[in-house]
Amino acid sequence: MSENVLVDTNVLLDVLNSDADWGHWSEQRLSEFANRLVINSIIYTELCHTSADVEQVDTAVNILGLDFKEMSKEALFLAAQAFRIYREGGGTKTAPLADFFIGAHALALKIPILTRDTERYRSYFPSVPLISP
Repeated sequence: MSENVLVDTNVLLDVLNSDADWGHWSEQRLSEFANRLVINSIIYTELCHTSADVEQVDTAVNILGLDFKEMSKEALFLAAQAFRIYREGGGTKTAPLADFFIGAHALALKIPILTRDTERYRSYFPSVPLISP
């Protein structure tokens, strides 16, 4: 089987919310990488934000064929290092942003990220391949 792909929340929400601008592109990419799609606890949490209950999220995860992978200590360490660089560069957030965890997880797993939001990943995880418009 080919390598897995970590799916950013924005792509999932495009499909789940039938986004008029990005829904078609995101649906095509999910189909293209079917049986290889991975999410983590951060992405799951972001999906929960727009859902009524856990069952609704789990149903969406199952329908979309997403594989849940926990983040390793290595990924968490990499997220902290990226956040340190962000703060040293003048970043104003006081806690690591979701993108730091997602980018670090992809880096630790050595897999690409399927996303429409590339700026932070390119800045802090330049070696992670991005699948984007």
